[in-house]
Amino acid sequence: MVIYGLKKFSLLDYPGKAACTLFTAGCNFRCPYCYNAPLVLDTHENKEIPLEDIYTFLENFRGLLDGICLTGGEPMIQRGMEEFLERVREMGYAVRLDTNGSFPDKLKRLVSEGLVSYVAMDLKNSKESYGKTVGIEGYDVGNVCKSVEYLLSGAVPYEFNTTVVLEFHQRSDFESIGRWIAGAEHYYLQRFIDSGNVIRGGLHRYNEDIMHQALDIVKEKVPSAKLRGW
Repeated sequence: MVIYGLKKFSLLDYPGKAACTLFTAGCNFRCPYCYNAPLVLDTHENKEIPLEDIYTFLENFRGLLDGICLTGGEPMIQRGMEEFLERVREMGYAVRLDTNGSFPDKLKRLVSEGLVSYVAMDLKNSKESYGKTVGIEGYDVGNVCKSVEYLLSGAVPYEFNTTVVLEFHQRSDFESIGRWIAGAEHYYLQRFIDSGNVIRGGLHRYNEDIMHQALDIVKEKVPSAKLRGW
């Protein structure tokens, strides 16, 4: 496990729990609007937090924190992830995993072994627009589809979320996403925010009116859908 960031406390990152957030290094996607570019590009320039420091922190906060949110980058590319999560479980922490859904077999294994208790999957776009949205033209969405199907089966509490960017998301995409995850337990449309650390500059967000229109389109198939970040 390579961890570059630690947010020591949050009541928002893990639904219903007081949690810390760990940021892992690296990702297999290159989403142009990614707001954590330093975790994706030139990661060798970042300072790694020793795992022993993480374990010490978690030991010291047992009873004060309920869980951890493991995000990135893409945590699923990490070696030693299972061993890390086993150690975390022994301390009594629940784990929320943020993932892009491109590793369905590993996701199923982590859930079946009781190492992950909540999954937040970043659904980048409609199947038709996936490649351009993740920065990999011609990307095969097969593994993403498997992860979507698995989460929709109800094997673990979950949510889907999509960061909406003017240059990548159109009305037809929201219609397609709605059909794809029809009946999903939780789905959030998030506005794009240019953090100053995005992979590609010059991108824009939709205004509030358009975001509500997109939400109405999605809600035809996903009644649980909401806006996040407004």
